[in-house]
Amino acid sequence: MKKRPGIFNDVIGPVMRGPSSSHTAAAWRAARMALDILNEPLKSAVIDFDKDGAWAPNYREQGTTLGIEGGLLNIDLADDRMKEIEAVALEQGISIRYEVNSFKTAHPNTFRLQLEGMYQKQLQIVAVSLGGGSVEIITVNGVAVKMAGDCHELLLYVKDNQDLPETFYDLLENANRIEEVAGDCRLINAKFSNAPPPELVIALEEMNRFDQIVSVAPVTPIVSGNERELPFTSVSEMLRYAAEHAMRLGDIGLLYEEYQSGLKPSQVVAKMDELVQIIEGSIDRGLQGTQYEDRLLPQQSHLIAKAVKEKQILEASIVNEIIENVSAIMEAKSAMEVVVANPTAGSCGVVGGVLRAVSKALGATRAELLQAYFAAGVIGVYFAEGPGFSAEEHGCQVECGASAGMAAAGIVQLFGGTAKQGVDAASMAIQNMIGLICDPIADRVEAPCLGKNVSAAVNALSSATMSRAGFNALIPLDEVIETVSRVSLQMPSCNKCTGKGGLAITKTACALKAKMTSKVMG
Repeated sequence: MKKRPGIFNDVIGPVMRGPSSSHTAAAWRAARMALDILNEPLKSAVIDFDKDGAWAPNYREQGTTLGIEGGLLNIDLADDRMKEIEAVALEQGISIRYEVNSFKTAHPNTFRLQLEGMYQKQLQIVAVSLGGGSVEIITVNGVAVKMAGDCHELLLYVKDNQDLPETFYDLLENANRIEEVAGDCRLINAKFSNAPPPELVIALEEMNRFDQIVSVAPVTPIVSGNERELPFTSVSEMLRYAAEHAMRLGDIGLLYEEYQSGLKPSQVVAKMDELVQIIEGSIDRGLQGTQYEDRLLPQQSHLIAKAVKEKQILEASIVNEIIENVSAIMEAKSAMEVVVANPTAGSCGVVGGVLRAVSKALGATRAELLQAYFAAGVIGVYFAEGPGFSAEEHGCQVECGASAGMAAAGIVQLFGGTAKQGVDAASMAIQNMIGLICDPIADRVEAPCLGKNVSAAVNALSSATMSRAGFNALIPLDEVIETVSRVSLQMPSCNKCTGKGGLAITKTACALKAKMTSKVMG
C-alpha cells in the first residue's frame, strides 16, 4: 500500500518549541534517532551544512541548533529545558559544534551529524528535512536507508556480509517491512508497528551473525503499519464518497485519520482534542504577554483591544479577534513557548487563530470545533501529498498558503457547509496565495511572517464566506495544488527561506540582522 500522509504525523503537529518546524522539529527528530543509532552515551557531535544549501546562512537563527541539541540530549521539544538547551549541553559535558562545508546534496535541507560516543564509537548520519517537521535519514555511515521515524526499527549489521539462515526471516515475520542494503556493510533495516519484544532481539543475538543490533524508537506521534485501505484516494473520489454517504468534510477527516492511524474514532477525537487544547493554550499564553531576548518584535497582540477601547479601529469586527489570536500564537512561538506546527511553525497562527474567532462568534460546541480541525486536516493531507510544506523548496505558498486552505475548509465546516463547499473554499484560499515567497527578516520567523499569517487567516474567512454563499472556485483543488508545485520550480532559490531575497535583503533588514547578530555574539 502506498504510504499516505497522516493528519497527526504530517499536518497538525508536531507539538514543539522553536521558530521553525523544518529547522527545529525536523532537526530534533533526526538527532533523536541518531542518538539511538549511536547506541552508547554521546561524547561529542559535529553537525555540518552544505555551503550552497538553504540552511547554511540561517541554521542558528531559525532554530536548527536548538532542535539538534534537544534531540542529542534526549530532551522533549515541549520540555522547558529547551529554552536553555546550550547550558544543558555544557552541564553534561557534551561538545556540539557546527560547520558549513561543501558536500553533494540532492535537497536544500540536507544536514550531516558526525557523532562520537563515550566508548569511541563513530557514527555519521545524513538527513533531510522535508517540511512541517517531517524528516528522513538517508544514510547511516554511508549506507543508504529510508528512516522517517514513524515506526519501531531494528538495524542489523551483518558480519562480513554473511548469508543468513531461513530462520532469520522466520523471526522477523511480524515486521511490516524489511529493507536490505548490500555493499561494504550489509545492513538490514526491519520496521515494526509495535516495539520488537526483548526475546526477538535475544534470538537474533544468539544467531551470532551480526556485528551490531540497534533499536531505534519512533519519533512521530502515530506509528506506521496499522493503516487500512481508504475508500477514496483523490480529491474527486473523496467528494464523491462524501456525497454518497451524506458526510461533511469534518467526518471525512476523522474517517481518514481513523484509517491512517489504526486508532478507534474515539481515540482519534481525543488526540485532536489534546492538540486543540495546546493551540488554544498558546493563544492564551500569547495574550498574557511574552518576552524573549532573541526576537525582533515585542508583544503586540494586546494592541488590538487597546485600539478598540480607544475607538481607533472598528469595534465589532471579527477581524480584530483574528489578528489578536494569530498574533498571540506567533508571539508564543517566538518566545519559545509550546505551540503546534499547524501545518508548520512558520504558519502556526492561521488555523488556530481564525477557527477560535469564528467558533466563538458562532457559539460552536467543542465537538463542532474539533470537526472543523478534521476538515482542515484532510485538506492538509492532500497538500502534504503534493508539494509538502517546505518553504526552502517552494516558498511561503506552502506554509501560509496551505494553512489558509486548511483554515478555509475548517470555517466552512463551522458554517454548516458541505464537503464540496469546504474543498472549494480551500481551493480559493490557496489560489490567492500562489507564488508567495519566504523572506524572513534577519532570519527570524517573525516578520513578514506575522503579516502573512494574518493575511492568510483573513483570506481563509473571506474564501469560506464566498464558497458558502455559492461563489464559484472555478479551479479544482487538486489542480490548484499541482500549480503550487509548478510555480515553485519557477521561483528563484533566493526567495525560498534563504535570507537572500525579498524583504530580507533590504537596507533596514540587513541592519536589523547585523544588530541581532552582534547581540547574540556579544
